[in-house]
Amino acid sequence: MAAADLILTNGRITTLDRANPEADSIAIGGGKILAVGDAADVVPLKGPATTVVDLGHHRVIPGLNDSHTHLIRGGLYYNLELRWEGVPSLADALGMLKAQAERTPSPQWVRVIGGWSEFQFAERRMPTLDEINAAAPDTPVFVLHLYGRALLNRAALRTLGFDKTTPNPPGGEIQRDDHGTPTGLLLAKPSALILYSTLARAPKLDPADQINSTRHFMRELNRLGITSVIDAGGGGQNYPDDYDVIQHLHDAGQMTVRVAYNLFAQKAGSELSDYERWLEMTEPGAGDAVLRMNGAGENLTWAAADFENFLEPRPDLAPTMEKDLEAIVSRLAEKKWPFRIHATYDESIDRFLGVFERVAGGQPLPARFTIDHAETVTPRNIERIKVLGGGIAIQHRMAFQGEYFVARYGARAAEATPPVALMNEIGVPVGAGTDATRVASYNPWVCLAWLTQGKTLGGLTLTPERNRLDRSAALELWTAGSAWFSGEEEKKGRLVPGAYADLAVLSDDYMRVSGAEIGGIEAVLTVMDGKIVYGAEAFSKLDPPLPPPSPEWSPVTKFGGHWRSDKAAATVARTDCGCNHGCGVHGHDHGIAWNTPLPVSDTRAFWGALGCSCFGV
Repeated sequence: MAAADLILTNGRITTLDRANPEADSIAIGGGKILAVGDAADVVPLKGPATTVVDLGHHRVIPGLNDSHTHLIRGGLYYNLELRWEGVPSLADALGMLKAQAERTPSPQWVRVIGGWSEFQFAERRMPTLDEINAAAPDTPVFVLHLYGRALLNRAALRTLGFDKTTPNPPGGEIQRDDHGTPTGLLLAKPSALILYSTLARAPKLDPADQINSTRHFMRELNRLGITSVIDAGGGGQNYPDDYDVIQHLHDAGQMTVRVAYNLFAQKAGSELSDYERWLEMTEPGAGDAVLRMNGAGENLTWAAADFENFLEPRPDLAPTMEKDLEAIVSRLAEKKWPFRIHATYDESIDRFLGVFERVAGGQPLPARFTIDHAETVTPRNIERIKVLGGGIAIQHRMAFQGEYFVARYGARAAEATPPVALMNEIGVPVGAGTDATRVASYNPWVCLAWLTQGKTLGGLTLTPERNRLDRSAALELWTAGSAWFSGEEEKKGRLVPGAYADLAVLSDDYMRVSGAEIGGIEAVLTVMDGKIVYGAEAFSKLDPPLPPPSPEWSPVTKFGGHWRSDKAAATVARTDCGCNHGCGVHGHDHGIAWNTPLPVSDTRAFWGALGCSCFGV
């Protein structure tokens, strides 16, 4: 056997291989795992050019694989977006908004696009329009809240030309005051189209910055241990034009996350013609192990859209849905294309499965298919999905809007929403993910905490213990389980010889920390395709170089990505004084170890006492 390129030793390795569940060393070569076991098993593979890394007893897991996210679209905008994900107080969130508005040049907007819930804030409330206008009087601001609403400041209303004469769009409402003047609140009643069509009017990044933005988004995912995703397409994500950036990064050898992507029909009434055109252009599997086409969906036809907005009643699907959907699914089945479909409610799933059963004619469909989300799916329909050869991709959307679900349907209904433990018991393929970036956070550890602890971001217990997953089962959904949805279950998701060399070394031991600590876990070393793509803490010298975020005023430059509340300070902001309290490696760190525990409530006084003039003090 050839010598290894990389050997990791002295770790606590969770392999998810039932024949060899725990190990302390792993050897990697040619992008594949060569050996897993004790140090004695891998030492013979050490050659003169082998890099050897002592893991210092850190926990190692297979690389996390998000079975439903929107990396391609999210990457194009990551450097434009201010993130409130994990921010512990509304005061901090508004302070970030104010700071970013002051540094954002015209005609750009400040955008907060999903990934947060008001219940995560100490104040446990939404920002008011007055507060947003006070924080940003002159720079347009767009704040997206779930699929339900968006808050625009007066500057954004002026830029958009919204006034007394602006009509409500179909399925949406522009809230107005007693004089008929728009207040700045946009309501999805029940369609999110009003939110996304308004957001689409904001300026985009130029192509060079989109490339930089996507690289930074992938690195942020690597920081959280993600090495693979399935991109479910998305509104405004047109094929092939909006795939140029990800293809460029692939061709340049700059991918740090594996991406399998689905093709999403964009315009109501022309979905079938879109798929007819794509059937001639490409096929599932086109590409390679790092970037490949995965099939159709998650939007097959707009007539089937049942976007979850628990602030509103369940929407009824269009009466033409079955006819429209059957024409598309029949063509996909004929060509043996895998597909996926967005389906929040059991009522929708029931109708979709009726269509699939007619197309299948009493047999499983010829290619695997995915029901996405499935929050209220019933046991009967889980069984029907299994018989047809499908799987279910679940996400932690209830962690962000469980309070709204309970208010509308009751606490009893939320106890198994979605019924993940039952899905596992029935034996249907299940993969976990996030549905980031416009509703839930891209942080997999928030999802793993929700799966194992059953609580929302605000601490409301939704899932009783009998319906929760243990840590191994939850991790398996994020690794081997998700691999099924791209047809790669034999190639990744377990640390076994011959599998892809994708893994994450964790900051804290997922198998041993308290449940309350799971959401704060990160990676300190991430390997994708046998290459180190991220390093921090003791492994920071192994971190590959990455150009700074562009443009220079990007929120990522100042605030980074997901809030790191378990670290020394309450903000990960790269601040005006040149420091980064979130990691302590950029500029000065005021002589404080970056991993010193510090309650969030003490951070302002803490940094102020040190004479720091950074944001937040």
